[in-house]
Amino acid sequence: MYLVTSPFWLQWLYPTLTWHKSRTEKFIYLTFDDGPIPVVTPFVLNTLREFNAKATFFCIGDNVKKHPEIFKQVLGEGHAVGNHTYNHLNGWHTDDKVYIENVNLCSEVVPSSLFRPPYGRGKKSQYSLINTHHSIIMWDILSGDFDVKLSPEKCLLNVINHAQNGSIIVFHDSLKAKPRLEYALPRALEILSKKGYSFKSLK
Repeated sequence: MYLVTSPFWLQWLYPTLTWHKSRTEKFIYLTFDDGPIPVVTPFVLNTLREFNAKATFFCIGDNVKKHPEIFKQVLGEGHAVGNHTYNHLNGWHTDDKVYIENVNLCSEVVPSSLFRPPYGRGKKSQYSLINTHHSIIMWDILSGDFDVKLSPEKCLLNVINHAQNGSIIVFHDSLKAKPRLEYALPRALEILSKKGYSFKSLK
C-alpha cells in the first residue's frame, strides 16, 4: 500500500521535511532512488541528456562503493546526489544509533547535504539528528515504478496526471523498477517538456 501523492496531513506532521519546491515556477525536480547500478542508471542518464534535464540521485552508499565509475558519471553530467543510507535501512525498524551511523557511513562516499530516508520511513528522533547536517527531501509524487503489479502505462499516468510546479517526483534506478521506468521516464519527460516544464536538480 502506497500513496501516489503525499497527503497534506503528512506534510503538516513533518513540516521540517521538504515535500515540494516553489509552486510559482515551472520547474519539476526528478529524483532517482537506490542506485547507482549498471544498465539502469546509465539508461536514466542517457534519457535525461536527451531532454537536457537535470535530476537528483539519492544513492545507497554500498552501491556507490560497488560502482564508483557510474557514480562519477552521475556527477560528471551535472546532476545532484543525495544520501540514501549505506544499506537502505528502514528507519522505523532500526535503532536510532545504528541508523545515524549508517547515514554517516554513506556520507563518506556520497558528499551531499541532501538526505532521503529509504521507503520514506524514519522516526522524528532520527530526522531531528539528521536535520543538523542534511536537508531531508521527501516528495509529492511517487511514480510507483517499484510496484511489479503496476502497468508501465499507469506508472506514466501517476506522474503526468499529478505533476505541477515544484513537484518532487520519485523514480527508481533499480532492476525491479526497470520495465516501468524505461516506459514512463522518456514519455514523462516528453509530455511535461511540451507543457513548458524544465527539470532541475535539488540543492
